[in-house]
Amino acid sequence: MTQVRNDIRNIAIIAHVDHGKTTLVDGMLKQAKVFRETAQVAERIMDSNDLERERGITILSKNTAVTWGGVKINIVDTPGHADFGGEVERVLNMVDGALLLVDAVEGPMPQTRFVLRKALGLGLRVIVVINKVDRPFARPDEALNETFDLFIELGASDYQAEFPVVYAVGLVGKAGYAPAGLQSDLTPLFETIIKEIPAPEVDIDAPAKMLVTTLEYDNYKGQLGIGRLVSGTMRKGMPVVRMTTTGERINGRIEYLFTFQNLAKQEIDEVKAGDILAFGGLDALGISDTIADPSVTEALPPISVEEPTVRMTFGVNTSPLAGREGKTGWGTSRRLRQRLYDETRSNVALRVADGDSPDKFIVSGRGELHLGILIETMRREGYEFEVSKPEVIYREDPETEEVLEPIEEVHIEIADGMVGTVVEMLGGRRGVMTDMRSESGTTYIKYLVPTRGMLGFRANFMRATSGMGQLHSLHYGYEPLAGEIPGRQFGSLVASDIGVATPYAMVNVQARGTYFISPGADVYEGMVVGEHIRPGDLDLNVVKEKHLNNFRAKPSETTSGLNTPRDMSLDDWIEFMAGDELLEVTPKNLRLRKRILNGEERIKDRKRREKMMAGE
Repeated sequence: MTQVRNDIRNIAIIAHVDHGKTTLVDGMLKQAKVFRETAQVAERIMDSNDLERERGITILSKNTAVTWGGVKINIVDTPGHADFGGEVERVLNMVDGALLLVDAVEGPMPQTRFVLRKALGLGLRVIVVINKVDRPFARPDEALNETFDLFIELGASDYQAEFPVVYAVGLVGKAGYAPAGLQSDLTPLFETIIKEIPAPEVDIDAPAKMLVTTLEYDNYKGQLGIGRLVSGTMRKGMPVVRMTTTGERINGRIEYLFTFQNLAKQEIDEVKAGDILAFGGLDALGISDTIADPSVTEALPPISVEEPTVRMTFGVNTSPLAGREGKTGWGTSRRLRQRLYDETRSNVALRVADGDSPDKFIVSGRGELHLGILIETMRREGYEFEVSKPEVIYREDPETEEVLEPIEEVHIEIADGMVGTVVEMLGGRRGVMTDMRSESGTTYIKYLVPTRGMLGFRANFMRATSGMGQLHSLHYGYEPLAGEIPGRQFGSLVASDIGVATPYAMVNVQARGTYFISPGADVYEGMVVGEHIRPGDLDLNVVKEKHLNNFRAKPSETTSGLNTPRDMSLDDWIEFMAGDELLEVTPKNLRLRKRILNGEERIKDRKRREKMMAGE
């Protein structure tokens, strides 16, 4: 028999990057007396991952819960980036409603659109929170109208389009029902959640059944599965069956059972349907596994996730410096394979396949940011490996057999004076402008651009706009090939010898381009040390030492004229990399190198390719 659990609400918080979502959750936690008044709390408590703190974005969904007026509110923080759509799909499966956070100055933004479309498609009740109403130039009324237009555009039902609105300043923990009438705390927000978000309707007498939507690893308790209990009661120690997406049935026992309370997991003996729980005791869990009472025969429907659009080849590090900088034994093909396949168990939008040799793996994801985060995470864990240039995944139209490529919908915000530069950049990448408007000195442009034109575009865009432009992209769909997209204009400066880079050698050849390395860096034959000033690669010696004699050095032989090398981030390297290059990734360094290290072998290979292209 179905009953309503009025003591619980399950909500997700969805918003555009940097609209204050995680800060608002912090305010809710503080006001629900999660912390003692004197406790020192880090800002953005929910962004616990170092990478999230550095980039200022949420990558992994987080669970927490607060109790307000006797009602437990389970809150799930979601990523705003389309590249982490796999995370979003899973989170929305656990909740009955969502808080949509909108910045009072910027209004609804592209990433808002991506997550909101998913929430509306699942029929969720959405509360709109117009945040940061205290900012200069705040325009809460316009932001609200734009949000309503977005709901209609995304196909909201009449019930969803009549959404409740709360105004807030998340940073100081204030909310109200009108922009000018904020109360001194978040009471209006809590009241609206309890009134508007439907309480879970569940059958507590039916056999226990839940879908695993998130995985965590605990050093003491092993693999933990997280999800919402759909029906029945789950007890610590009870026998269960794990039904996989491939139809296997594996018996096991619930050894540990937790619910979420405040920032921590709370160990508990039983959980009733409607609540979000974590459990341990079953090995080799996978996302979308159904955990149920052994009497249950039918699994719950698995989570559907959009297919990957970009892939890279990960391989064992084969450079002459391999094994020096990673953890001992963490660069082997067995270890690398295990780590990548383990990632697919929790990162549902990621695909891994064995490559054409035992030490290579094809890793496909939802965009270069998705893959870039994985690379950065692994190197921080102590792995060393090499990756190829990212490439898009094409499809074939089943009816016409035409080759189709992924297209991105790109939203750009720039100062009016930079429009010409950006239009030229995107025109060269086969972009088609679909919308353009200007408001108080800022121009908003919308483009459809092939995904291959967007690979590495972000770093170029930030340089061209001096870091002042905003760029957001969403997967739009697949369309016929848009034609050739010009690649890199300049070649690489490639080291011809092994050794340590010397100031003397670098000063003598620096007129040939821009360096990526400083004197004292370890260098090997075939390593890319800079960008050439002309198309085509140039081999040069950067390890040559000055012969000692008793003559005073000429001014040209000193090192005072050495230019500062260009500082390259992981994103910069991925953008710069050519098709015949690999990026060596270690915990301490990122080094670009040629696939074929020997200069003579590279020349032979190039001539062989030219002959093949000429059809000889």
